[in-house]
Amino acid sequence: MGDQGALTLVAGEHGSRSAPGDVQHLPWQPVVFGLARRSLPHLVEATVAPTMLFYVLLVTISSRAAMVGVLCWTFVAVTRRLARGRALPAILLLTTVGLSVRTVIALVSGSTFAYFVQPIATTVVLAAVFGGSVLIGRPVVARFASDFCEFTPEIGGRPRVVRLFRGLTLLWAGVHVVTSVATFALLVSLPTATYVLLKTVACLSITVAAIALTVSCSIRTARNEGLVFATAPV
Repeated sequence: MGDQGALTLVAGEHGSRSAPGDVQHLPWQPVVFGLARRSLPHLVEATVAPTMLFYVLLVTISSRAAMVGVLCWTFVAVTRRLARGRALPAILLLTTVGLSVRTVIALVSGSTFAYFVQPIATTVVLAAVFGGSVLIGRPVVARFASDFCEFTPEIGGRPRVVRLFRGLTLLWAGVHVVTSVATFALLVSLPTATYVLLKTVACLSITVAAIALTVSCSIRTARNEGLVFATAPV
């Protein structure tokens, strides 16, 4: 079952498909608004707030206080979800475990470099996972797509849609590569406080550009396939 209010794509009238370039009346606004509704709260909770917390604690107290503060923020986020009876996504659990491990390693070693280089290494691994999933014929994006917009297996198996999933998976593999290279370059060339801010800006810029391209390609494919929204988002 998808989340209440999730977008659902279905075949249009008579299931007709269009030739590439034909204009169909699939609006982009519900996609953008639905994506924003799902992503912005997570973006604030998982990126913006902890970054600002880390920066403030770093410049006012110490790097150790900043690391512990961000870890506490993550534990609070998990506890809040549990208290509200909400399911804990696997990615949140993995992130919490990963952050706990990197914080312990950084505190024991006394190295902020060790703290920041670990997620860069993780990003490189993700790039390999995304690229490898295309090589074995099981693109990662195909597994995540229904979290944002529901569709039937028949739609997911259409050749254009399969090509879209492959292309978007390769796109995000490239995004992970660019992000890891950019953040590592910033890490080895900037003071910690400056790095924290610029890294966030750089990563968000790259990610937002990739999301815009993802949405654009997805809408174009859906229009060419003659797909429409079954219901308007709540």
